[in-house]
Amino acid sequence: MKFVISGKNLEVTDNLRQMVEKKLGKLDRYFSPDTTCTVTLSVEKERQKVEVTVPVKGSIIRSEQVSNDMYVSIDLVEEIIERQLMKYKKKIIDKHQSAESFQKEYLEDVYDVDDEEIRIIRSKKFEIKPMYPEDACVQMELLGHSFFVFNNAETGRTNVVYKRKDGAYGLIEPEY
Repeated sequence: MKFVISGKNLEVTDNLRQMVEKKLGKLDRYFSPDTTCTVTLSVEKERQKVEVTVPVKGSIIRSEQVSNDMYVSIDLVEEIIERQLMKYKKKIIDKHQSAESFQKEYLEDVYDVDDEEIRIIRSKKFEIKPMYPEDACVQMELLGHSFFVFNNAETGRTNVVYKRKDGAYGLIEPEY
């Protein structure tokens, strides 16, 4: 596995680079040698954040972890990525998806996955009314939700507004 390690508001020291390569290097057993793992280390006030992105054919395996210690964040992100890989392995096998990004041994080994299969336990139906994105944001806030699906009055297409971590709003528009 190849690593691309960068820092935001932080100089990536040799110790940090070695720690990332040591911890995330454990993931080598899952991926083919030409797989690229992008790691971004950043510091914002007291928050030490690690973002890891591993593109695989047809999907992206990604995790972002924040703590008050960069080394703790690195540990946490490695555990999350490993858990995601266990779930993704089941998906690859069940759906017969392309497995070229992964080591053959990883796909053949049997792993115990503690997490249950993803299940939808509740379904809602509601009328989607045409409205402007700003109105959808107001409606979302009134409902106390973190996202809201609506029919965009300007485009006539189904859109989603969502509340970002920084408190701002985002708009998702389909691309056809």
